[in-house]
Amino acid sequence: MFLIDLELQALVAFRRELHRRPEVSGEERETAETIVAALADTRPDVVMTGLGGHGVAAIYEGREPGPTIMVRAELDGLPIEEISQIAHRSEINGKGHLCGHDGHMTILMALAKGFGQKRPARGRAILMFQPAEENGAGAAAVLADPKFAAIKPDLVYSLHNFPGLSFGHAALRTGPVNCASRGMRISLSGKTAHASTPEDGIAPTFAVSALLSGLTALGNNGPLDEDYTLVTVTHARLGEAAFGISPGYAEIWATLRTLTDERMADLVARAEALVAKETEAAGLKVTIGYEDVFHQCSNAEAAVIALERAMDEEGVSHDHGEGVLPMKGSEDFGLFGRVAPAAMFFLGAGENHARLHNPDYDFPDELISMGARVFMRAIRNELG
Repeated sequence: MFLIDLELQALVAFRRELHRRPEVSGEERETAETIVAALADTRPDVVMTGLGGHGVAAIYEGREPGPTIMVRAELDGLPIEEISQIAHRSEINGKGHLCGHDGHMTILMALAKGFGQKRPARGRAILMFQPAEENGAGAAAVLADPKFAAIKPDLVYSLHNFPGLSFGHAALRTGPVNCASRGMRISLSGKTAHASTPEDGIAPTFAVSALLSGLTALGNNGPLDEDYTLVTVTHARLGEAAFGISPGYAEIWATLRTLTDERMADLVARAEALVAKETEAAGLKVTIGYEDVFHQCSNAEAAVIALERAMDEEGVSHDHGEGVLPMKGSEDFGLFGRVAPAAMFFLGAGENHARLHNPDYDFPDELISMGARVFMRAIRNELG
C-alpha cells in the first residue's frame, strides 16, 4: 500500500470532517475550498478551480509524454436530514452526505498523497472533484466549461460505494450500468370558477386524472434491457386548498427512466404526445419542463479491462454484477464516456449496510484504502 497507517488515519479524519459540512448540488463552495487547501501539501502541477461551478481538478504530470488518466469523485451532498447518532454526523440542518460522496472525495485525496510522493513516470494523472452530481447537472457543466479542453482525458475512472453488495467486493461490467432518467414537470393552466358553477371555468381535473394513470402506463417496468421504461409520478397538485374554488391550475411531476438514451427520447415523445392529447380538448394551456436530467451510464471495454487487472493485482474480489448491474438508479458520470473510454465500478459497502440516501447512511471508512489501491494500481500500470 502506498499510504502508511498514519496517513490513513488522517484521511479518515478528513472524510469525517467533510461529512460534518455537506453542501448540496451547485452550492459546494466551502467543500471545494477544503479540497484545494488539502491538495496543497501534495504539490499538484496544476490546480483548476471553478470547473462547471465549484469543480476542482488537480493535475500531476509525469516526466515523459504519455496518456492522460482522470479519476472523478463528487463534491455534493443531499437535501436530506441526517438522523444518525455518529460523532461526525452532519452539522447542517436538512443536509447530509448520505450517498458517500465524502468517501469518494477522500479516495481521490489518497491518490493525491500518492502522487505527491511519486509522480507518474509519463503522461498525466488528473483528479476531478465534480460538482452537482445529485441533480445531474455537474458532469454536463464541467464538460461545457472551456477550461475542460485542457484536460483531454484518454481514460476516465470512477467508483461508487454500494450497500447491499458484500463488503469489499466489486461489481464491474462492460456496457450499460446506470439508467437514463429525467424529471418531467407538467403545468396545466385553465380558469378558476366558483365551486358551485364549475362550468364557468376551465378545470384541469379530468386531464390530471387521465395523466396520472396514462403516464404511469407508458412504463413497462420490465427487465432491464433496451426496451425497459418506467414512469413514476412523484408529485401532483390540483388547484388551491379551498372548498369554494373550482381549480384553474395543476402540476404533475413524473420521473421518466430507461436503460438507454435512445429509448429515453422515445419515451419523452410519447409522454409529450399524451399530455397534448389529454389537454387540447379541455382547452388547457400546457408548459413542460425537464429537470434532473441524467444520461445513460455505460462502461467502455478498455477501461473495464484496466480496472479488472488492477483489482486482480490488488486482491480485490470482483464479478460482473449479475443481479446488480445494470441498476435502475442514475449517474451523471456517463457523460464523460463521450470524451474518452470510461468505466465506473461499484464497491460493496456490506449487505446489511444502510442504503444510499437513507437518513442513517454513513460511508465505510475501510473502503478508502481499497478504492485508492485499485485506482492507483490502474494508473501506475498505464503511466508508471
